[in-house]
Amino acid sequence: NHYRELQVGKPENSYDGEKARVLGFDRDNQITVMIHCGSRGFGHQVATDYLFEFNRVMPKYGLFTGDKELACAPYTSPEGQDYYGAMACAANSAFANRQVITHRVREGFSRIFGKSPKDLGMEIVYDVAHNIAKIEEYELDGKKEKLIIHRKGATRSFGSGHPDVPERYRSIGQPVIVGGSMESPSYLLVGTTRAEEETFGSTCHGAGRTMSRSKAKKMVRGWDLKRSMEEHGILVRAVSMPGLAEEAGIAYKDISEVVEAVDSAGLSKKVLRLLPIANIKG
Repeated sequence: NHYRELQVGKPENSYDGEKARVLGFDRDNQITVMIHCGSRGFGHQVATDYLFEFNRVMPKYGLFTGDKELACAPYTSPEGQDYYGAMACAANSAFANRQVITHRVREGFSRIFGKSPKDLGMEIVYDVAHNIAKIEEYELDGKKEKLIIHRKGATRSFGSGHPDVPERYRSIGQPVIVGGSMESPSYLLVGTTRAEEETFGSTCHGAGRTMSRSKAKKMVRGWDLKRSMEEHGILVRAVSMPGLAEEAGIAYKDISEVVEAVDSAGLSKKVLRLLPIANIKG
């Protein structure tokens, strides 16, 4: 579900105007570009290589998981440290990848509108990883401990005042970006202290799939999906029509229900609902 999507934040879809303004949404019908992309094959290769290595060394450390996909090694071991470094490299590559895409987007807007990205107000709201392990400190049984927090398909949700939240957002909490499918809205939320207390500062990063990509391709034709989206005012460009079909809205849970669930649970709080206008897929 990687994309560059043009979105609009309409006034009737704002849940907290004050927090929206802190995040930079200070006008009605403001246009936003959301970018969802990672390290591509780099991160996948790191995982493949170290699953093999961890399966090889687990007996040395007296470890057994019963599942090769859950292979592991002690964090302080040479293998554990090697993997953590490689994972960090992949994460840095993903951040760099999104920066390059952001630059290209700014170039495109500047060329079309004849203004600089600065004059167009094309500032980054936030960038965050949602497949990563990080060393963080939490209170367990009344004392502070450093833990390895694994977030797979999850994102940080630190509350206001947390030292790891950028200073300009510290008064409202960490920005939480929940991307939708190309047919559904996306959401901007903020983190909470409750998430820090209950879920190690974590919340959802998307709706989650209801079916595999192969099943989606059997149920939806890419050209039909493209036509339907454009009839609903959403322009789309994709590398391939089968690839487009993989990401059909029916392949995902209802993102509004998912966001309502984390908001009601106090794990992150809604700020703004963003509607898709145009999407580049793949």
